[in-house]
Amino acid sequence: MQKVDRGGFALATSVTGQPEGAPWIILSNSLGASMEMWMPQLELLGRHYRVLAYDTRGHGRSDAPQGPYTFDELVGDVIALMDHFSIDRADFMGLSLGGMTGLGLAIHHPDRIGRLVCCDARADASVGFVKSWDDRIAAIEAGGLASIMSGTMERWFSQKFRDTRQEQMAAMHAMFLETSATGYIGCAGALKFLDYHKDLGRITCPTLYVVGDEDFGAPPAVMKDMADRTPGAVLAEIAGAAHIANVDEPQSFNAAISAFLELK
Repeated sequence: MQKVDRGGFALATSVTGQPEGAPWIILSNSLGASMEMWMPQLELLGRHYRVLAYDTRGHGRSDAPQGPYTFDELVGDVIALMDHFSIDRADFMGLSLGGMTGLGLAIHHPDRIGRLVCCDARADASVGFVKSWDDRIAAIEAGGLASIMSGTMERWFSQKFRDTRQEQMAAMHAMFLETSATGYIGCAGALKFLDYHKDLGRITCPTLYVVGDEDFGAPPAVMKDMADRTPGAVLAEIAGAAHIANVDEPQSFNAAISAFLELK
């Protein structure tokens, strides 16, 4: 674990997997989670990559500067980490907020991204989407993150997962409640102004969109439209998974990313 200074705050990072000289992949967490959410993928990815995982500002062990944040800032954090670790070019995988950050990287820094895996994400902010964040911000300001945890877990995981994976559910509860309220609200501020849909046609790197077929936050139809608008992109639907598809159905998720990333 290493903290990287960003001028007034620091980002927590972890480098695992292959030694220096191997290709890099960067992992970016969802809102309300941390780099720990990628545990089901680390062994697979670590056999092929030097893996840089980081906690988004305001999450996990990273500091939480006062928000609201912007996607330009979240994308800038990744570029700063790449520069810090002397990474000229890397593959990138992000989920939800992390996937949206990946879109920004692919659109605005195409020379730095080799392949993009964008999971359970959207590309723009509809009126209803913005209102949902206003409502959640108000709830957190009144009652803390605990006030929205139940609804969050219902969106994050399928009913089957919630009923049968009690130990993992307890870990996800703890991860969520450890998120800084300042950081959560700061990132929600960025989500309210999400505006990448119009630029998806500018993405030039090979792109895989992944979505749980029970994801109601970033529904399959929304992600199919994103894939259709992204040159050469492909879409993989994960049966039985909700929003945090990589944890909900890790075997199917890993199979999808293995095929795209050509992991033997």
